[in-house]
Amino acid sequence: MADVTSKPFIIRSTFGIRSALLDLPRYSKRTLLVGLDLIMLSVVLWAMMSLRYGEPYLPRDWTVAIVLALAPLLTVVAFGYAGLYRRVTRYLGSGANMRIFACVMFAVLVWSLALFMTGLVGIPRTVVIAYGTVASMVVILSRHMIGWLLTSVGIVLPKFDPRRERVVAIIYGAADTGVDAAEALLHLLDFDVVGFCDNAPSLWGQYIADLRVYRPDQLGSVINRLGVKAVLLAISPSDRTQRRMIVKELERYPVKVRLLPSVADLASGRVGVTDLRPLDVQDLLGRDPIPPLSDLLRRNTASKSVLVTGAGGSVGSELARQVLQQSPKRLVLLDVSEPALYEIELAIRDMLARLDAEQTLPVVTAVLGSVLDATLINDTLTRYEIDTIYHAAAYKHVPIVERNPAVGIANNVFGTETVAKAALDAGVERVVFISTDKAVRPTNIMGASKRLAELILQARAGSPSATVFTMVRFGNVLDSSGSVVGQFRRQIKNGGPLTVTHPEVIRYFMSIPEAAELVIQAGAMARGGEVFVLDMGEPVKIDDLARLMVRLSGLEVKDASQPDGNIEIVYTGLRPGEKLFEELLIGANTTTTEHPRILRSDEPTMTLAEVESELAKLRGAIAQRDTATIQAVLMRTVEGYKPGADVRVADGNPTAVWASPQRTLH
Repeated sequence: MADVTSKPFIIRSTFGIRSALLDLPRYSKRTLLVGLDLIMLSVVLWAMMSLRYGEPYLPRDWTVAIVLALAPLLTVVAFGYAGLYRRVTRYLGSGANMRIFACVMFAVLVWSLALFMTGLVGIPRTVVIAYGTVASMVVILSRHMIGWLLTSVGIVLPKFDPRRERVVAIIYGAADTGVDAAEALLHLLDFDVVGFCDNAPSLWGQYIADLRVYRPDQLGSVINRLGVKAVLLAISPSDRTQRRMIVKELERYPVKVRLLPSVADLASGRVGVTDLRPLDVQDLLGRDPIPPLSDLLRRNTASKSVLVTGAGGSVGSELARQVLQQSPKRLVLLDVSEPALYEIELAIRDMLARLDAEQTLPVVTAVLGSVLDATLINDTLTRYEIDTIYHAAAYKHVPIVERNPAVGIANNVFGTETVAKAALDAGVERVVFISTDKAVRPTNIMGASKRLAELILQARAGSPSATVFTMVRFGNVLDSSGSVVGQFRRQIKNGGPLTVTHPEVIRYFMSIPEAAELVIQAGAMARGGEVFVLDMGEPVKIDDLARLMVRLSGLEVKDASQPDGNIEIVYTGLRPGEKLFEELLIGANTTTTEHPRILRSDEPTMTLAEVESELAKLRGAIAQRDTATIQAVLMRTVEGYKPGADVRVADGNPTAVWASPQRTLH
């Protein structure tokens, strides 16, 4: 029983010691190591003398004691002169053993000369030789023991193939991620690592695995002097701000940037050091995450029956994944696309298989059908006793909806109306509608249809009911279907050109996981009728994005300043209904919420009677494919809707300008 109870204590103690030692200042660590060496070397010398005389040894006078003390002192001085105390102890590298042995032998030689010159007797030659041998072994062993104590991740080294051409590389980041992979990278087939670079002043000038740690301002000279062709980033995935700064600094140098796997992935065995990948734009865009508010995540999901419409889409599928993590009672996935529904159901069931078998697993149900099918929606809500709906089903691609207005409006507007009515009839607790920044003063059918859908829910929220209706509005999500990021990636793979609609077009971007996480938290704060707006961070010029993606691929943009570049950028002109600049707010009546990246906006509404009257006219116009009446209804109901307009940015302020859909820019 004692063994069982002592193991957790030993583990906690080990990690406590490790943490305390790692947190010490650099000079405190060096002082501690020097003191440890002096003690060990003195004990070794005393032990050798005691063994030689067959009894515990005591110096006969102060002269002998001083001469004996010279041996450990000279050894420590040799260690310092050789730079061993400037090396990170837990990552000394294989070359340190020989260096330690050489330092001890040098110290023994100097000590022997001192003994000879002083003519001191009483210190046998066998002790001098034994001290050198044993001292080397003890110091080397102590360094390995310290390394074992301070490191927690072991890495299996790949085999070295001397026939392969190796790329000279430097690792940016000497914290755990970079350092724990350094030894493996030294043996990696494709890379010859020549050093580290790090922002921490405490590491500058030190050595890790026999590699020097350079200051960031030395990076350029190191790249040129050592012929560095690749920079391996060992920066946490959550620190996108630092990654962007590093990449911006590296733009001036002819180097490729690669990402190192995280220490957690290396330790788990999911990836190895050979799984280096090119830096992708997703690693730079978006923002550094902030911890979610767990109460908001669980408020309308934990132990609830949750429906996600459009569950096969980019945002819908991520919502489904994040809802599953909150332990719902049931998760219902609804989509009109059979392949998309199949993929998300498969992904969700894979997640279920990895959950703790001892916990109560949610029931997952896939429903194939359209949100326009009122019978299907009503049956789904009642049969599965739905508590919360995340309504993500929509046609969202601006050019397609612009060319197919009747179908787009029917799905986006009347699909939302169908879900809202069914939710009221079934007594659903909460309906969270996924909206878009294109709903603000829209210039296209898609944006107008989403704003009209918002008005429907606002009108329903204004009528007495037990169901809370709310909307969450945000901009583009990275790598969603139809995303410009995916388009650029395919075009680069095909050798170009990259097609950009306009050199000044600007968009907001957010990662899909962050958007879904914020949607769930915003929906939990709703009282009814609010439009929640997600803080999208800084907007990105699409032209800059295209150029960045080309550079990240190790290529150069071909233009007037770089005629020998690899990939050309072609400006195709704004598409029908496309803006230069997207907005998130209609008015200025916004308030903060308990989450720093979620704003609450109280925006203009219509009464339920007014909305239903306009919807009746719109339904008739769609049935007749009466485009003029469709446009008339949208212009009466949707604030700022101007079909065919774009928005230019003048002095930082968006200004509506009528655009010619046929315009082509050269």
